[in-house]
Amino acid sequence: MKVEGKDKIPVERPFIMVANHCSNLDPVVLGAAFPDRLRYLAKVELFEGSRLFALLIRTLGAIPVSRDSSLSAGGALRTFLQLLEGGESVLLFPEGARSLDGRLKELEGGVALLAVRTGVPIVPAYISGTFDAMPVGANKIGWNSIEVRFGDSIDPSKMLEDGMSSKECRSLILSELDKSLKSMEAVALGG
Repeated sequence: MKVEGKDKIPVERPFIMVANHCSNLDPVVLGAAFPDRLRYLAKVELFEGSRLFALLIRTLGAIPVSRDSSLSAGGALRTFLQLLEGGESVLLFPEGARSLDGRLKELEGGVALLAVRTGVPIVPAYISGTFDAMPVGANKIGWNSIEVRFGDSIDPSKMLEDGMSSKECRSLILSELDKSLKSMEAVALGG
């Protein structure tokens, strides 16, 4: 596994790490690439298979969530707000679900709302290679080189200090985040 841009991760905690999502391996890979624990929501089924995998993702910061009683968007935001207010950094996958083709999907707005509400920076991360190693529907992990790139952080507090409205700030955050992730995707794809 290759990791680039660790120097772009803010020293101060907490922050919101945001990454593309195309494999169940993504949280594990980010957990291995990042020196501190990141808290994230994970479907309860991931805790029911292998005890070793369940222990691994729990140690890396996973919080089990049942699909049947799945947290609403508001409930998930409240959970992340509590974690951030408690000083813990969180990991979000703003595409809403794993990509079926390994390409970046449209970002949902919850991450921007969370960033504006808390004022904590967002650290974009792009993971490549996990789709080929374990795409959606795969039961086994294949051998593949994996790369993690961290991008420049996005600081909502500076935007708010500049007099932007909350709505303008959320829009700019999503635009900057989309640009950053697409730029890292282009590098990963050799473009």
